[in-house]
Amino acid sequence: MQHDQSDEIPAESSAARIERLKPHVLGRRIGVGVCAGIASYKVCSVVSALAQSGAEVTVAMTADAQRFVAPLVFQSLSGRAVLSSIWDAATPADPQHIRAVQGLDLFLVAPCSMDMLAKLATGRCDDIVSLLVASIDRTKTPVVLAPSMNEAMWRQPATARNVTIVQGDGFAVIEPASGWQACRSSGPGRLPEPDDLLAAVVEVLGRRDAVRSSGRP
Repeated sequence: MQHDQSDEIPAESSAARIERLKPHVLGRRIGVGVCAGIASYKVCSVVSALAQSGAEVTVAMTADAQRFVAPLVFQSLSGRAVLSSIWDAATPADPQHIRAVQGLDLFLVAPCSMDMLAKLATGRCDDIVSLLVASIDRTKTPVVLAPSMNEAMWRQPATARNVTIVQGDGFAVIEPASGWQACRSSGPGRLPEPDDLLAAVVEVLGRRDAVRSSGRP
């Protein structure tokens, strides 16, 4: 966390940010998967801005993510129940992980931890976030990953391999930012700021719309 940032959840988005977002996200259905990491506080601002701009936002959280931000925070910001377990409200007739992703326009995983990156690269789906991602048809719904981890973890060969794999599998990967980290080191691996995450969402939605309007599969 940079020295000029507060440890508190960021204030609600400015009117200018909302007006910029509205033309791109109004009426959209967007899923947000939150993994463990101190950077998860930034996602509160992302969810708030999307919801205020007229998007229908559904948040899913891994169990460890709930140690950093309470599900109630995201429920309050999105106005929708948070998916926190693969077993919540799941019945054989209505599997939650299938129903929750049907009709989504985009799914964002932020922060995407080193562990989550490895799961997605190898096809594991043993928590609600990875299970939702595994249930998405990425030919119709883009999935955006925002990796966030310690700079030493980001530089691991395994991380580089997994990034290459998920990109080859069709995931959009946002390059992490560089700077001061909670582990008291400085380098690449920081979760980009909320405005940068929102810009990536808008960019990927725009590419999706362009493909659809062109009639390409």
